[in-house]
Amino acid sequence: MKLFGREPALIIATISAALSLLVSFQFGLDAEQAGAIVAVISAVFAAATAAITRPIAPSAFTGLVAAAVALLAAYGMNVSAETVGALNAVVLAVLGLMTRGQVTPAKPTTPAAG
Repeated sequence: MKLFGREPALIIATISAALSLLVSFQFGLDAEQAGAIVAVISAVFAAATAAITRPIAPSAFTGLVAAAVALLAAYGMNVSAETVGALNAVVLAVLGLMTRGQVTPAKPTTPAAG
């Protein structure tokens, strides 16, 4: 299974990183709000990646680390919303590339017609 001719783990990680980066433009958000939003984005997209790839563990770990980095940056350190978004985008990009080699698209549950 491929999305737009590419591996699904890479496409989903790219979309997640782009949305996280978009949050960094603030839109009236403070760092804590941005961190919470970015953490939710990371968790949701990691769950989507885990659902369509096997094994599940690398994708779930990627999402957990990305969400933890966003929350740590927002609540544990005194950084701006821009930094939260940038940190998360970097973590997602690096871990997405690392995860890609460890997962494969899940087999479809229904046989292909043909």
